[in-house]
Formats: sequence, C-alpha cells, structure tokens
Amino acid sequence: MKVTRLEEAVKYSPPKHTATCHAMWLQHRSMGCEAPYWVGCSYYLPGAKAEWDASPLDKIYIVLEGELTVESEGETVKLGPMDSVFIGPNQNREVRNETNSVATMLVVLPYPPA
Repeated sequence: MKVTRLEEAVKYSPPKHTATCHAMWLQHRSMGCEAPYWVGCSYYLPGAKAEWDASPLDKIYIVLEGELTVESEGETVKLGPMDSVFIGPNQNREVRNETNSVATMLVVLPYPPA
C-alpha cells in the first residue's frame, strides 16, 4: 500500500498547458508508487487550457469539481463533477475551462513502454 497525503503531492508542469493550470502527481513512480500508471490532479483556473496535443498513450480524465470543455476529433463535450472521458492513443485533444470557477480534474495515464 502506498499512501500519498495531499501535502506530499509533487507539483509538475505538463507540456502545452497554460500557466493557469496547476498540476501535481498524487501517485507516481518517482514518489515510490509501483503501479503501472500514474495519477495526477490538475486545477484549471478560469481561462486555463491544455492546448491541442496527442500522445501515444491512453488517458482518462475525471472532473471532480467545476466544468471543463474537452474537444477531440471534431467532437466537443462539457464535463461536470464525476463525468469522465477516455482519450485513446494519438487522439488529439484540447481541454479548456470556459467558466469563471476553478475546475479540478483527476488524470490517469500509463507509463510509456520501457
């Protein structure tokens, strides 16, 4: 069992995210977690976004609080609390906070193959 308290979470800067998006790892191998994936938490301030990008890895986004707009492959959805979305490998996506409230999102990703 590997417990991480919020005060132990490690801040990181995901690529192509605006400065108003604050991210931290809750579980990550750099923190001693042996899971085959990592879990992060991102706070999207009003106007924050993750710019258009794709990665070769699957990812799952779960909105915990607030509302985020996710756009991918010509489809746009608004996600609210406890809504989730799976983004497949090499699928372009953009995430935006178009509201005046902070949005909180849980991120789950596997590690790249060795």
